[in-house]
Amino acid sequence: MSVSGLTARALKKLQQTTHKTLNRSLDRHVKLAVTGFSGSGKTAFITALVKHLTTQATAQNLPFFEVVREQRLVACKQVPQSALDIPSFEYQNAVQHLLADPPSWPPSTQRINTLTLALKFRSTQGVRQHLSDTHTVYLELIDYPGEWLMDLPMLNQDFASWSEQQLKRLAQPDYAHISAPFLQQLAKFDATHAVDESALAALANSYADVLKQLKAQTRLARLQPGRMLIPGELEGAPILQFFPVSGLDAVPEQSQYHHLEQRFEAYKKQVITPFYREHFCRFDRQLVLVDLLSALNDGHTTLTETQSALSDTLAMFRHGKSGFLSRLFRPSIDKVLFAANKCDSVALADQDKLTRLLHTLLLPSENELKFSGVEIDTMAISSVKSTQPKQLTEQGKILSCIYGKPVGEPNYISYLPPIPPEHLPSAQQWPAQGYEFLSFEPYPAYQGQIEHIRLDHVLQFLLGDKLQ
Repeated sequence: MSVSGLTARALKKLQQTTHKTLNRSLDRHVKLAVTGFSGSGKTAFITALVKHLTTQATAQNLPFFEVVREQRLVACKQVPQSALDIPSFEYQNAVQHLLADPPSWPPSTQRINTLTLALKFRSTQGVRQHLSDTHTVYLELIDYPGEWLMDLPMLNQDFASWSEQQLKRLAQPDYAHISAPFLQQLAKFDATHAVDESALAALANSYADVLKQLKAQTRLARLQPGRMLIPGELEGAPILQFFPVSGLDAVPEQSQYHHLEQRFEAYKKQVITPFYREHFCRFDRQLVLVDLLSALNDGHTTLTETQSALSDTLAMFRHGKSGFLSRLFRPSIDKVLFAANKCDSVALADQDKLTRLLHTLLLPSENELKFSGVEIDTMAISSVKSTQPKQLTEQGKILSCIYGKPVGEPNYISYLPPIPPEHLPSAQQWPAQGYEFLSFEPYPAYQGQIEHIRLDHVLQFLLGDKLQ
């Protein structure tokens, strides 16, 4: 590329940064972190958010979103994104899955995507109402593979501590049947020997197979490194060929252990750190989507692992009370909403139990956030409804059921789901039969309109103050 080409590119990037900084200083730019582990529903949430704001923004549909209820939202549309080096979120493709006959869930995210919405509204408060008839807030959203999110806590670990953590997890009885082949090969591995590239590659492939099987057969969140599951442009790269090894007291300089340690550190420096700095350091608001039902299906071990993974991941974000200078020079997240997603997979009367269970799991993290001056809330939501409540009578007793089409099944069913716990049960308190919550396909849209549960509450909490 020529010097003039480089100069023009640098100037363009400076203009974009200046424009975004000006909007941020005027509180006109909001960067929302839609975070969650794999399968938590991030892509469906973003699709639903865009759909409701652009074509379904009525007081009947979003009654708890004040700017809509008060008929102050003039319009909302997608606008060109400022990050020209990131692919656009494929909204049209995603929404067509939800509107199809029969409907289906949008494909899971395989790369970073971004999307920007412009919300034009009328203000009734403060200086704004005297400056102009209408105002515009730009909402920037980023979608990414949930597998990559779980890499962030690795930045606070060295190879020895990471290896110890991973090997302890693989040895759990709930996962031992999957990890046994890798652990048996690892037992024969001599980390003090000189580097044998073929041996390292074989063990790295075996470890990757374990991660893939754990992803397919469990809802375990902390599967690291996440790029082994969705490598993107790193497919086949040596930087992904590492695996956990028990720590050694003395490590020879040219040993296989030392080589694995170097790859681990290179992965942190060249893969995780740029991802973190470019996409996770300048958020204003955060939504944390949690799939509690799948974790409950998996068992006590997975649910406690989910609690730990949430805590570790939240610690990687910059939280704190926001003001004019902090928005301009050091943005931090001043509002966090925790949402138990897919809540309509339980009976209507039991959805609040999911809220209380999630609150219990998050108590330590919530306390830290509150101490930092962050406003938080917890609720149960379904960004896209997949069932309808249905009452059945059996032997004179009214049963609160749900009606929908299970994923992969041809027919709709009426189903009496289990009752979720309101707190984290101990291993001894765990039901002997476990839990069996079904996953459902999206419920068919009526005249091109999809339904939600409490999406308007989410929008009000995260954006309401920006649209006054």
